[in-house]
Amino acid sequence: MAAVTGPGTPAAAATGVPTAARALVASMRAHGVDRVFCVAGESYLAVLNELLEVPEIDLVACRHEGSAAFAALADAKLTGRAGVCLVSRGPGATNAAIGVHAARQDATPLVLVVGQVRDSDLGREVFQEIDAGAMFAGLAKAVLTLHDADCTAEFAARAFRTAESGTPGPVILTIPENISRQLASGEVPGAARWAEDVGAPAPSTMAEVERLLSAARRPLLIAGGGLATPFGRRMLAETARGHTVPVVTSNKRQDLIDNRDPHYGGHLHNATPREQLDVLCGADLILAIGTRLDEVTTRRQRLPAAPVPRQPLIHVYPDPGRIGLVHRPTIGLACDPAVFLAELSALPRQDDPKRRAWVGQLHDIETAKAVWRPHPSADGVPFGAVVTALDNLTGGDVTVVVDSGTFTSWVYRYLRLTGAGRLLGVTASPMGFAVPAAVAAAMRHPDRPVVAVVGDGGFLMNGSELITAVAANLPVVVVVADNGSYATIRNHQEREYPGRVIGTDLVNPDFARLAEAYGALGLTVDADKDVGPALRRALDCRGPALVHVHTSLSWISAYGRLDRVAARRRQQCCTRSR
Repeated sequence: MAAVTGPGTPAAAATGVPTAARALVASMRAHGVDRVFCVAGESYLAVLNELLEVPEIDLVACRHEGSAAFAALADAKLTGRAGVCLVSRGPGATNAAIGVHAARQDATPLVLVVGQVRDSDLGREVFQEIDAGAMFAGLAKAVLTLHDADCTAEFAARAFRTAESGTPGPVILTIPENISRQLASGEVPGAARWAEDVGAPAPSTMAEVERLLSAARRPLLIAGGGLATPFGRRMLAETARGHTVPVVTSNKRQDLIDNRDPHYGGHLHNATPREQLDVLCGADLILAIGTRLDEVTTRRQRLPAAPVPRQPLIHVYPDPGRIGLVHRPTIGLACDPAVFLAELSALPRQDDPKRRAWVGQLHDIETAKAVWRPHPSADGVPFGAVVTALDNLTGGDVTVVVDSGTFTSWVYRYLRLTGAGRLLGVTASPMGFAVPAAVAAAMRHPDRPVVAVVGDGGFLMNGSELITAVAANLPVVVVVADNGSYATIRNHQEREYPGRVIGTDLVNPDFARLAEAYGALGLTVDADKDVGPALRRALDCRGPALVHVHTSLSWISAYGRLDRVAARRRQQCCTRSR
């Protein structure tokens, strides 16, 4: 994290003249920004005023700064460019901090522009002042504070460059209110991106990669977010087919390859079954391409093992600081993951009966998991019935935004995304992401169905962005999994303290009627037979729709029953006490 300041200049402000605010907007436009998310604030009124003159940038007014940051983060995941969020000082910046944390853990580029108090008031504890450098020190890649209107384009370019380079992440750009109104000398510059030549791996390195791959009979490619571009996805599919290599995706990157492709071997996430993980650990070579090999993806450093993997590891990631951080690679390459796969695809194709059997084994395990078998339940609809119906109705050609909760395990298990389908989620798993992210997704791709899957707890955090969808008449479908509980924590409670429930039971409103009050279509599902018709009607709706599903708490996840979690814990306690 770096804190940067510049020299001060006298205050000046005039509408229609070249100010720092005007230079900032010009720089955003030059960097390809066509949409920003905000909650309006008096400390950056000059920036809002300049945006009024630039129709090429769509300003989306949200109802909470946390929502605005989440929406900008989701937009970044869809465009591959830094998302932009504008907030005011103190309350605005602190509310947006959840999005900054999520962007850092998710390696997603985000530029948070904070309207600051006057520079002469910094450090005086004036109304709503915040020390952005101190607050965001552990969250952001950099905190930049502008003190000279003439430096605006320079600081904006630095913010975008830092957010998007190496391991992508969030950058904070704070602009004191008086500086935003100051005159910039001469013409207002708009600093744009510059071309970057990404070097390819050396021939000697590729020869060693070829040697390791030729010797492997059970290779495994773990694909990460560094491949989330059209070129990266294409190279991933070509490499898998050309070299007979199965692909598993990193946490919340299930959409990197068509889940029906015979080379798709699964998705590594918190609920990946132990039996499936045991088989994956039998790989004799791991190619970790475009992934940081984070804790969830590696299942707490089990696949691959840390610090020394059980099998050769080829780790390719743009940031050299991530390679070897936890896992010692046989070959570590700091380069563009898609460029590496293009080089790999150009090597002589490799095929082997044992490899074909290995690919088939992994795909068969994943395919068998996705077969839905109804689960009779007395306390609500098992959520697998909802996800299966969504898969059947869309064929996996859908953008699904997941919030945080045990219901996500049903999504990962029973939804099979096509190469065009998208899964949006963040690795930090913050509650409240889904609804604002779905709004951003529908704005970015209005021709594709967008479905937000959120729990009852998560919806009541940022569900107010449903009105943002109503205002823009976006065809967003929000599916609320209502089991009357913070179910993830309840699951942990039953595991650690069986039968001692506190702080996790919820009293909820009628979400369908609430949606109607917002002006959206509201539907209620109480039984399995109602799932398909309700989802069909919601997907056919030309505007926002909400499907309130009274889902089962006893069937708490796609792989576990709540009563069995508690029973296992009690049995363990009894065994230890003997």
